[in-house]
Amino acid sequence: MAFQIRPQRPQDPEHFDSLLDRTFGTDRLNKTVYRLREGVADLADLRFVAVGPDGGLLASLRFWPIAIGTAPAILLGPLAVEPALQGRGIGRALVRHGLGEARRLGHRVCAVVGEPEYYGPYGFVNAPAVGLALPGPVDPRRFQVLELEPGALDGLSGPIGRAAPA
Repeated sequence: MAFQIRPQRPQDPEHFDSLLDRTFGTDRLNKTVYRLREGVADLADLRFVAVGPDGGLLASLRFWPIAIGTAPAILLGPLAVEPALQGRGIGRALVRHGLGEARRLGHRVCAVVGEPEYYGPYGFVNAPAVGLALPGPVDPRRFQVLELEPGALDGLSGPIGRAAPA
């Protein structure tokens, strides 16, 4: 399937919430990761969409600032792909692109709550196994972390928290 990845544009958010509802359902707002995002702006330079040849929104990816103790980090998600188009590589291409841009911009650590089988190929590892914790209910198997810079997790442990509002 042909698609293009580009930065999110101001007109894209009008379609964003409906895509998230179709992908995750409206109860998504009750999940632990949403508590980390409340009152904190996402990272404007890490907002991406995949669009089809007609310009229609196929998928979206955002990243959010978080903290591990006092160390800054980022949280991947939500990654939303139009349900009828899942399994065609659109989400994987968005994740590759987003992580590449995060590295280029100097981010050092990225966390995600998602399926290990999906995120493992990018280098994500189990976060609790390296000493990280996420406040609130979460399946520990799905809580993962990635060093965007080698050695970035050295000496980091403890709970992941909300980034200070800008």
